[in-house]
Amino acid sequence: MRTRRKQPDVPAPDVPWSEIVPGLWMGGHEFTGRTGDVESAVVHDEFDLVLTLLRLPGYGPDVGVEHHVWPIPDGPLDGTQLAGVMRLAQAASDALEDGKRVLVRCYHGYNRSGLVVAHSLVRDGHSAEDAIRLIRSRRSPWALHNELFVEYLRTGLPTVRLLEELAE
Repeated sequence: MRTRRKQPDVPAPDVPWSEIVPGLWMGGHEFTGRTGDVESAVVHDEFDLVLTLLRLPGYGPDVGVEHHVWPIPDGPLDGTQLAGVMRLAQAASDALEDGKRVLVRCYHGYNRSGLVVAHSLVRDGHSAEDAIRLIRSRRSPWALHNELFVEYLRTGLPTVRLLEELAE
């Protein structure tokens, strides 16, 4: 299984975050700015809820913004990590229902954030394939390039979690 850090050929996104569906944004901690240099994507108060899968100090959000952190690897996940992904997707769905602006972020905003956003979309009625296609069209063709995460989505996170817990 190849992870983000082992893929130097994967480019940083052109923007810090992208709106996938109204109110639901996906992003990362770094992006390629207009000058071509990598810039930090610091969150202030642009969003009502920030869900972070890789926490780096100094990237926000501002005090007063609801912030949930659940660090996971860009690789195989155990049952506890999968449960956390599912909880974050539920939090995103609930916040969207309440009319809040939600950002889900990881390092570049491709895989870990894509897993949470896609699961949120699946919970809200999209097929896994539609969710993956939508994320790739709105964020980047590089989004969800982690094939393991794509397989998790195709199988269904509740099923994957149950299988992981049975294997432990």
